[in-house]
Amino acid sequence: MDAQIDHYAVLGLPSGEEGAKLTEKEINKAYRWKALELHPDKRPDDPNAAANFQQLRTSYDILRDDKARKLFDELLRVKRDRELRHSQRDGKRRKMVSDLERRERDANAPDLAAKEREEEARIARQLKEEIARIRAMHGMKAAPPPPPETEKESGRGRAGGGGGVDQEKVLKVSWEKVGEDYSADKLRELFSEFGEVEDVVIKGSKKKGSALVVMATKEGSVAATGSVIGHLANPLLVLPLKPATIADSSSFPKSAETAKLSNLVGAGYQAFEDSVLKKLQKAAEKQK
Repeated sequence: MDAQIDHYAVLGLPSGEEGAKLTEKEINKAYRWKALELHPDKRPDDPNAAANFQQLRTSYDILRDDKARKLFDELLRVKRDRELRHSQRDGKRRKMVSDLERRERDANAPDLAAKEREEEARIARQLKEEIARIRAMHGMKAAPPPPPETEKESGRGRAGGGGGVDQEKVLKVSWEKVGEDYSADKLRELFSEFGEVEDVVIKGSKKKGSALVVMATKEGSVAATGSVIGHLANPLLVLPLKPATIADSSSFPKSAETAKLSNLVGAGYQAFEDSVLKKLQKAAEKQK
């Protein structure tokens, strides 16, 4: 039963009061790491791999839903209070609790243990209903999603078109490994000026950094394409993974630069990228 599972523990997170304070960002990060570990494609010899991955997804959806998470935190609190009550029944505490319970029974007080069980059952029923709602909303009966991409796999999954991401929303960003470097969070902050950023995947080598930035819309991808952003001494080169077509081509005639970018492939793409980077760096040195 889902109500008996510690959904924080499933994601490898601390539970109890500490778990209730976790942010959505921390929960998302824990899910991505755990999904890489438990995906069925990574565990071909594990007969329980699909079930474990399905449980991971269910726990993630519960913790991401505000109403379901509050109910689950309340259920954990009731369980903690009950366990604390039982753990205190030793030595002097046991006698004190026994005397207290006797006085409560003499005064016709309701059975505290029965009330706790009733409250736990009520919360468990509500949590079960929320789980059913979440599963119906997200279509949990469908096949498990493809495994989250690692940095090495991102070139095949995103850039290759096999990951289901619209390539017209993907930007290829590159920079030289000199001076201040760029992190995924920094890139997300810079490109958010052009629209919502869905994902950032850092790649690159020791001498040259690169990343794939997935914008939420084609318009955001087009707005960021060719822009000079980042540190002045080490600007970013922004190029489309696949040129976007937002409207009918008859309404927006292609420029010579757009046609040039569309025809860049293989070594030609790399040479163009290097030449633009050198021009940007020379412009930055002249301004010093």
